Amino acid sequence: MSGLCLHGYARGHVQGVSYRAFARSQAIAHAVHGYARNLVDGRVELLLCGEESAIQSVIAALRAGPPLAHVDAVELTATTWRDCDGFRIE
Repeated sequence: MSGLCLHGYARGHVQGVSYRAFARSQAIAHAVHGYARNLVDGRVELLLCGEESAIQSVIAALRAGPPLAHVDAVELTATTWRDCDGFRIE
């Protein structure tokens, strides 16, 4: 598969509110691969790889977040393509 890979972070109240599980469900629904992992500073690190339109749909959902989250920002930049097997929560 080829396409776009974006790497970055979600900031705000994004830990302890099922944000990573929400990211995974959105990624699976749009055939986007990568991962979401909590960082010690309270952010969630994200890697999204797939077709650009699918990634944009996932980003829109991540900016809204799940019901208990309060997302201040989702900041992503293009990175080298990585072959990922599904979408992992780390």
